[in-house]
Amino acid sequence: MTAAPSQRLVEVSARDLNARLGEALALYVSAMNYPPGTAEQRAPMWLAHMLRDGWRCVVALGEEDELIGIGYGYRGSVGQWWHEQVRHGLTLVSGPNSVEEWMRDYFELTELHVLPGEQGRGVGEGLLRTLLAGVPTSRVLLSTPEGPSKAWRLYRRLGFADVLRHYQFTGDPRPFAVLGRTLPLD
Repeated sequence: MTAAPSQRLVEVSARDLNARLGEALALYVSAMNYPPGTAEQRAPMWLAHMLRDGWRCVVALGEEDELIGIGYGYRGSVGQWWHEQVRHGLTLVSGPNSVEEWMRDYFELTELHVLPGEQGRGVGEGLLRTLLAGVPTSRVLLSTPEGPSKAWRLYRRLGFADVLRHYQFTGDPRPFAVLGRTLPLD
């Protein structure tokens, strides 16, 4: 599936995203159906992510240059919160060999969101393919809430496999799945 003709995919710099951070976080809150105050809580984290090694961001722009989708990530590494959470869970469930296999050289797909009214039109797949094109790691990992969703269907269609299922990250009562695959995407 390719991106809808009414939108453009653009790789943006940290400076560009910072200038549109309010709009990007509003998109995130809408896509995830989070309470409005979530944007203010997430802003410092997104700003910190922009400073990480290998950070890349792709946005989908609508006909009026409004954000309709966003995806970003960076090279995962020891000491990062998500890395340590997943390493712990994977060690408990599958052992250290699995940790070494999945977590030695990976790109963490940190955020991938599309406005609800734009979902199902290829925007998410376009963002994902553009974001991961040329990533210099051997694998990509992500976490997503458990349960059927458009995101799950996208990840499965693109060959993402289970790495860790029904995992609870510290501070979040929902169960998550960690999914991964080798790069490049086919």
